[in-house]
Amino acid sequence: MMAFGTLNSGAGGGRPVAEINLIPLVDVMLVLLVVFIVTAPLLTHAVKLELPRASSRPNTSSAKHIEIALQANGTLYWNGTAITRAELEQRAAQLALQAPDTDIHLQGDASVPYGDMAKTLSALARHGLSRVGFVTDPSN
Repeated sequence: MMAFGTLNSGAGGGRPVAEINLIPLVDVMLVLLVVFIVTAPLLTHAVKLELPRASSRPNTSSAKHIEIALQANGTLYWNGTAITRAELEQRAAQLALQAPDTDIHLQGDASVPYGDMAKTLSALARHGLSRVGFVTDPSN
């Protein structure tokens, strides 16, 4: 009988050795450690550039905005004035021709049906008015 992994030829010596050789692993880890120690200072050097100078102004939004309010009973208001759906279409078309980038603040009562709000949004979108924001109550 031939013995594997052992020097004695006694009983129980026929099993192979199941040990992991750690010396090559330690060698590789030490080499990697040295490589990182050497290359770490090289990563902190910044490229020296002379950046161009430019003057800039803060981005200001236009103070002009339209407030459209929609009550639960279906009444529409354009900046506090009651209007009909036909007048909304006319004013939206006129606003799209004069100032299409005007901000529109859309306020809706909490009990307004979704369909009424969707009709109002689609009337504004048909005329190219896309800067619509919803006004909400932050306390809720």
